[in-house]
Amino acid sequence: MKIVFRCDPAMLDELARPTLARHALPTWLRRMPRAAFSDAHAQEVRTVKQCPPFVDAMAHGFVIPLPCDVRVSDGVLSWDWDHPALSVETHPNSPLSFHVPAQAAGTPFFNPDAVLVKFNSFWTIELEPGYSLFATHPINRADLPFRTLTGLVDSDRFSDVGVLFPAQWVDAGFEGVLSRGTPVAQCFPVERAALDLAFEPFTAEDARRYDSTARALLSQPGVYRARYRARRTRSTAE
Repeated sequence: MKIVFRCDPAMLDELARPTLARHALPTWLRRMPRAAFSDAHAQEVRTVKQCPPFVDAMAHGFVIPLPCDVRVSDGVLSWDWDHPALSVETHPNSPLSFHVPAQAAGTPFFNPDAVLVKFNSFWTIELEPGYSLFATHPINRADLPFRTLTGLVDSDRFSDVGVLFPAQWVDAGFEGVLSRGTPVAQCFPVERAALDLAFEPFTAEDARRYDSTARALLSQPGVYRARYRARRTRSTAE
């Protein structure tokens, strides 16, 4: 799967580049213990750090980075970004813009007193034919003070301009700096293919395999990782 990122030539050496999500895992995941004591079990239990689906989801695809530091103080977002003059007149110049509250009317995240932040993209994204770009909040990143809204863009056809990433600001008390490189969206290609849903009862063999697999999962750790987890192919970006 080839993904082509393009930017204004004046920004090529200046701009933070999208990176594989596996290279942008948060510090808390790296530092968290692999086991912790459970009062309910009266013993050590494995944490989500040992759950391959949890970690693999966080490492899937690529992330879009914030292009510069953004300071948050008293609910005001500001930045001081002295980037080169752009050669495209209609290109955004700031890392952020906004959606007015009315644009979210009727949604669960509507707040008449708060705008939706919009992370501007300085990269265009081109996918191979037949694929769309699934863009969402960085997975399992509840530590970030915003929640990026999820969207699906046909980026095999729509690739002349950058995708913009709207987000709800969820931490009204946040004060400080969102650093350059902070992931604002996690993206991955999905194939546009019709789904064919089939429903069947277990056969005797299905039931046998279910019971065998469930017993193995309950009796020892690491069964999914050892028997079922697919090996991740290294990207050319690595």
